[in-house]
Amino acid sequence: MVKKQLIMENALELFAKQGFESTSVQQITDKCGISKGAFYLSFKSKDELIIALIDQFMIQIVADIDYLVKSAETEQLLYEFYYSIYSSFQKHSDFAKLLIKEQSQLNKELFLKMQYYDKLMENSIISMIERLYGDRVEVIKYDLMYSIKGFMNMYSHLFVFFNILVDVNRLAESLVEKTNILAQHSTITFATNELLNILQPMNEEISEDQIIEMLDQKIEELDESIEKESLTLLKQQLIHPIYTTAIIKGLIENIRHHPQCKWITYSLRRYYRL
Repeated sequence: MVKKQLIMENALELFAKQGFESTSVQQITDKCGISKGAFYLSFKSKDELIIALIDQFMIQIVADIDYLVKSAETEQLLYEFYYSIYSSFQKHSDFAKLLIKEQSQLNKELFLKMQYYDKLMENSIISMIERLYGDRVEVIKYDLMYSIKGFMNMYSHLFVFFNILVDVNRLAESLVEKTNILAQHSTITFATNELLNILQPMNEEISEDQIIEMLDQKIEELDESIEKESLTLLKQQLIHPIYTTAIIKGLIENIRHHPQCKWITYSLRRYYRL
């Protein structure tokens, strides 16, 4: 196992038991069987380690939802959205529980990181609402977005805080019905675009140079594979564009399912507006 991943897995186990604040770097290194020097070769601080865990958790969810919203059949989109969200929460319930419990303990940098991912998720939800309901919900789409986020948060507590078996299929079907009722019958508006601009930070665009830097890092990390070859071609495309949109889509599809390429996939799809 790569040392960085070893540290992350053991740290997550300790954080789940003790919380972020009560877990020391020394405890993490003892559990991993490594020196502090080895830890600091991978992470500059405990906060950087926590950010890496948040990235690992949130990148997968945000990237998968973004792809789903843009590519799923409209008839099944809302169901697949809820099913994907709750399947992810169920699969990573330990870290989800930790984030919910520890939010009040996050420093400014960690809080801003969570806020950034929350904004990306809101963008995906708005895109989904526009695909599903079109102009019919233009006036209430932001209220509907907050309602969907409320469903996500409330019902996730069932398997985050209570050790019960949740029928994710039934839950998704139930929330599809509730969301459609709200979309069809809501008339009183509270949340507006102006209010969202006041409450939330501006959406951060990822530059071409940043994408190339990410590609370089992943190309170096990955063994020879179709994913590594596709990353190399995608980097060449950014530097000297020659491929058609269809080829670019195919290359991105080649890397989409690789767990280490989720963020690059998301960034490339945004960059090329796919």
